[in-house]
Amino acid sequence: MFVELMPLLAGRTVLITVAKVDDETLRVNVIPHGKADDNPALSTPLTCTGPPEELDAELGKHLAGYVQTHQQTASTLAEAKATMEAAAKAAQDEAKRKKATVKPPTTPAPASTPPTASPTPGDPVPSSAPMETLGLFPPATAQSQGGLAL
Repeated sequence: MFVELMPLLAGRTVLITVAKVDDETLRVNVIPHGKADDNPALSTPLTCTGPPEELDAELGKHLAGYVQTHQQTASTLAEAKATMEAAAKAAQDEAKRKKATVKPPTTPAPASTPPTASPTPGDPVPSSAPMETLGLFPPATAQSQGGLAL
């Protein structure tokens, strides 16, 4: 049983509890405790319940399978994290490259147009349409009640 646990014990502590369920049955819990930054999936416990004779005969096989699955999950999570970090770095590099190649727009030099005379304070402003002051709210209608326009 402990030989099967050795790979799991490499980077974490394992808590094993044994409880008597009834006169003929025991429950064994194997709970790995990892580092604070570990994925919670790596702390999933293994629970086996059965008579002592069956646990003696089968617990080692179940532990071996559990440890193998645990190691595969840890490896898959590490690969996924590395892939996501590489993709994020590539996206940041691409954004930096695009930002560096985009030149700010330049305004063309104004063509030789004659300067316009600025109006003096007393001169009327020429206009083809009457000037209207725009407000934040629409003008009130004659059918308003209680301050709300209908």
